Amino acid sequence: MPHPLVPGRKSPQVNPPRVRKVAGSEPLRPAAAHTPSAPAVTAAPAAVAAVPPPAVAGVPAAASAPPAGPAPGSGQDMAREQPERASYEHRLGVQDRLAAWVCDLSLLHELTERLARTALLDDTLREVVQAGGTLVGARRGLISLSPADGLGPDTTVGLGLGHADLGALETVAFGSVPPGAEEVLHPDLRHGPGSLGRQREVAAQLGLGAGYGLALAVDRTVSAPDPANSSTSGPAASSGPGDTAALLSDPSDENLRDFSTGVADFSTADDGSPAPLAETAPYTEPAPFAEAAPFAEAAPYTEPKPRPAPAARRHRLGQVVWFYDEAAEPTARQRRLTGMYLRFAAEHIARGLDLARSRQAAADLAAEMLPARLPRVPGVRMAVRHRGGPRGGGDWYDALPLPEGALGLAVGGVTGAGPGAVAARDRLRASLRAYAVMEGEDPVAVLSDLELLLRLTEPARSATALFGHVCAPQDAGGRRVTLAGAGHCPPLLVGDHRCEFVETSLSAPLNMLSCWEAPSVELRVRPGESLVLFTDGLLHRTGDCADRAFARVHAAARSATGAVREDPGRLADHLLHTVLPGGLDRTGGEEDLVLLVARFD
Repeated sequence: MPHPLVPGRKSPQVNPPRVRKVAGSEPLRPAAAHTPSAPAVTAAPAAVAAVPPPAVAGVPAAASAPPAGPAPGSGQDMAREQPERASYEHRLGVQDRLAAWVCDLSLLHELTERLARTALLDDTLREVVQAGGTLVGARRGLISLSPADGLGPDTTVGLGLGHADLGALETVAFGSVPPGAEEVLHPDLRHGPGSLGRQREVAAQLGLGAGYGLALAVDRTVSAPDPANSSTSGPAASSGPGDTAALLSDPSDENLRDFSTGVADFSTADDGSPAPLAETAPYTEPAPFAEAAPFAEAAPYTEPKPRPAPAARRHRLGQVVWFYDEAAEPTARQRRLTGMYLRFAAEHIARGLDLARSRQAAADLAAEMLPARLPRVPGVRMAVRHRGGPRGGGDWYDALPLPEGALGLAVGGVTGAGPGAVAARDRLRASLRAYAVMEGEDPVAVLSDLELLLRLTEPARSATALFGHVCAPQDAGGRRVTLAGAGHCPPLLVGDHRCEFVETSLSAPLNMLSCWEAPSVELRVRPGESLVLFTDGLLHRTGDCADRAFARVHAAARSATGAVREDPGRLADHLLHTVLPGGLDRTGGEEDLVLLVARFD
């Protein structure tokens, strides 16, 4: 045979490897093809089968005999004859159970992914009650949030239920989970043994057949006191760097006191010069060590006490209840899936609750820094609308009485968002108040001083502002208003005979140029007219360019009826709802929004 690699050369003959024979390892030789194969097991002759087994000393004959196999045709023999069929049915059952588990896990994964995408607390509550209805097979339900710490917020969100339905359910406490319980089941609300007359009436009115509720609770770990680390007297109880320093400087310790004295005597003499060696303390032999106690008398070794694990305590957040149209109850699988989902949902709700509380606290603090109520000035009625952003912005407003019956109106905004912008806004507004009292008749001087203060104290921040000085009413009727703006939106004058923007001079925001200066504008406001001051948040929330946004504000002011123009509060609401339809004027938008309306009678 030719070599596969070297041409012209024959391949060496390869013999199969020889296997060494081991006793008892030689395989059985198959029977010849032309002869019938002998049976593997042959029946023993009757004479051989009748011979009893040899007796073993000390062992009964019945015990030494081999156990008899199953009789032919018995049930065990038939079960052995059908191993494949039983194994196939078992595999099908296992596959069905695995498929059911995969479906359940996929459903839980999808629902938890949808829940994780919710950002606001109200959206989270709606998603939880809707997902739970999918798991238990109910189309109506409610989730009631009432934290056990009493800090709120307390709210109720319904699924397929209106406000009147929620009020009726709260009167009869349907589905309320008792304290200490995890779930409650009402399999028949109309004819059940535990239903009262009022409950049956409400259930029949709303078409409710059964209810199933679960408690919303999370585990809060509480550190248990450790008796081993409790504070005791003596150096062994010290812990921390401060305690260690106190131990090293404790003069009550005899060893430390003698050691420090010896060092002092060895270092210096009475006159401050180095002491001679002969005057030092004499050398003393160290005390011999005490003999070690025998091993048998030594104290036995004791295992250190384990530190107590932090205890988990259930913190109640609220409850979720679902309602069936007919008398029914969820299956064991539905209860298990719903419980697994609510454990994840409770943690997500707890995080959303903490975030909502933090946002509410920040919003309340920011709102308290602005004027809670506007001043009462004869002949002037005012209204303001402020909508804060999610992080807190720098838009502000102010209205303050000035000497000689005058009035100061101001709106503005600081760049940035968050606590820093809120703090800068409050500092800027307080400074403007001081400058307005001293030189309010000249709005340009007020803004110039404000710009100088901003450049010296916060050089990395800029701001816009609009300040107006309204004089006392004159004999001829009307009021004289002097305005000055720094990069701010012009105000809008609304009346029965005119609706126009006041053309203030074009100027840069504060702290944008090395020296800010802009002329002021004077106008006369007639009785029955309103001056509308607003920030750029009103324009940005529209989503349009500046020209279109200004046109929308102007059109909204012109469309106001006479009854709306007479009330500054109604005029402010009309402008907000017309310029920002579809809930764009709600609190929590992308930017802050301020709208100040002053009507002159």
